Amino acid sequence: MKTITLLRHTANDGDTLTPEGVVAAVEIGRGLEGGYLIAASSGAQRATQTIGCLLGGLGETVPGGVVVVEELRSQVEDGWRAAYRAAGAGDLESLRAADPDLVAADSRALAGGLRRVFSMLPEGGHALAVGHSPTNEAAVYGLTGIIIEPLSKGESVFIADDAGRYSVQRAG
Repeated sequence: MKTITLLRHTANDGDTLTPEGVVAAVEIGRGLEGGYLIAASSGAQRATQTIGCLLGGLGETVPGGVVVVEELRSQVEDGWRAAYRAAGAGDLESLRAADPDLVAADSRALAGGLRRVFSMLPEGGHALAVGHSPTNEAAVYGLTGIIIEPLSKGESVFIADDAGRYSVQRAG
C-alpha cells in the first residue's frame, strides 16, 4: 500500500503565508507522522512555503525532496471562482450543481496529480502533498469518487492506494 497525506496550505495573503500561517504550519508539522519519501507541492508559493514550514516543524528531511506536481493545481482557477460565486458555497456538491462540467473535467485532471504522486512512491511509501481548496477535494473526488467536506486551511486527508483500490480518511 502507498499513502498520501494531502493538506491544504495554511493562512495566506496572496501567494505567501501570513505570519500566522507560518506558525500554524510549523505547529502542524510537529504533529505529523513523518517518514515521508516525497513532499509534493502544487507549485504555488503558498503551498511550497507550507511544505517547508511543515518539514521544519517535523524536523525531518525527505529523501525525494520537495517536488512540484503541477497537476495538483487547477489550470482553470477562474472557472472555480465563477462556480463559487454562482453556488454561494465552496463545498463540492454546491460547486457541482453550479458547474457540473467544470467539476467533472477538473476533478479528473486533478486526480492525475495524485496518481503522479502515487507513481513516484515505492510500495509502502508515504508522501506529503500540499494544495488548495476546493481543488484538493476535487482531486480526491476524481480519484476515488468520494466527496469529502471542504478542508479548512491546514487540514488534511489520508489517501491510500492498495493496488489501484483507493480509500480516503479525514485526518485528526
